Amino acid sequence: MRTLGCFALALQVQGAAGPESGFGGGVVRLIVRSSPVAQFVLLILLLFSVVSWGIILYKLWAFRRAERHSARFLDVFRRSSKFSEVQAVCGSLGESPLVGIFQSGYAELNAQLRLAPPARGPDAAPMIKSVQALDRALLRAAAVEVTKLERQVPFLATTASITPFIGLFGTVWGIIAAFEGIAQTSSTNLAVVAPGISEALIATAAGLFAAIPAVYFYNHFANRVKVFATEMDDFALEFLNIAERNFT
Repeated sequence: MRTLGCFALALQVQGAAGPESGFGGGVVRLIVRSSPVAQFVLLILLLFSVVSWGIILYKLWAFRRAERHSARFLDVFRRSSKFSEVQAVCGSLGESPLVGIFQSGYAELNAQLRLAPPARGPDAAPMIKSVQALDRALLRAAAVEVTKLERQVPFLATTASITPFIGLFGTVWGIIAAFEGIAQTSSTNLAVVAPGISEALIATAAGLFAAIPAVYFYNHFANRVKVFATEMDDFALEFLNIAERNFT
């Protein structure tokens, strides 16, 4: 009962103070009252946060689309009896990194078959000249696709590492200003000290607000890229095995 009574009393005090003294209104008021340096720091952190969230949303959409296209492409690839049939659907499944690997291997395979000597006998299949060259073409294509998947993701790592320090700089600057205010007023009263320290700590909170999502999604995307890289390695080996069985 005593706890409920204290809680009710706290609600009455908060209601009497008015909506402007709430958490949101207090933060906005502190930002407006902060120094130009603190506002500049907050602006930088806001830009980092906005760009990071733009990259996060775009990458979530792009990776989900790549997964769907990869599943459909593998289904077509494993059901088709000819590489030319797979090539026909590559244009509609271009978001899959497996498409780039297949097209590179298919181009290398056709180039070697054009240079191969004529097959002996009516039932003889054409032979490729170098399996190692085909393997290198697949490896190069896989490296290109991994680079595409990793594009823009390092910015999240930069945001995660630099924004806490930017926020800390704003906090240190604000605390310095708070101590200067104490020196000018010659008073250590909490009413004098608290506003300056509150303004200073907003920068640290803003830095963490920008950094925490960036850390989480950077690790998430890095893991997704590893999964894609494993799928590309498996597909390259599968492509190479089919080429060896049919053209060597």
